[in-house]
Amino acid sequence: MTNQPTGSRTHGVDSDAKTIRTLTMVVAAVFVLVGILGFIPGITTNYDTMTFAGHESNAKLLGIFEVSILHNIVHLLFGVVGLWAARAARTSVLYLIAGGIIYLLLWIYGLVIDHDHSANFIPVNDADNWLHLVLGVGMVGLGLYGRRALDNHRGTSPRTTGR
Repeated sequence: MTNQPTGSRTHGVDSDAKTIRTLTMVVAAVFVLVGILGFIPGITTNYDTMTFAGHESNAKLLGIFEVSILHNIVHLLFGVVGLWAARAARTSVLYLIAGGIIYLLLWIYGLVIDHDHSANFIPVNDADNWLHLVLGVGMVGLGLYGRRALDNHRGTSPRTTGR
């Protein structure tokens, strides 16, 4: 164990907390942006076929990812929750890990269901499935990175570890 001045340890906690909060804000802002873009004709192709929910919606964000009104609202809400969670490092970590697990479950859901079945209420297609896998792994990875960084600084002031 090296002898570090307490201020140096506190700075490390502040730096790690700020990094994980910033990463969470970026992830959350992307979800908000995607939710908004899903409601913009042109960016979302076949906009006039968008339904509230279900696989009948032929609207596709960027012409690739199937979307519905519910799907866009979920992205918006998920982003807003992430922006709220980014207020503190611990809630940022929780958001990233829990959100990543949700996206991994969505990936499995998308693999299991028939994309033309009524159970496909989100809706999802193959592009969505790959995106959900990447999002899930990425978010869990960022959350675990943040948790490890914060846990490495245990023993420092609780005031600084919560930021």
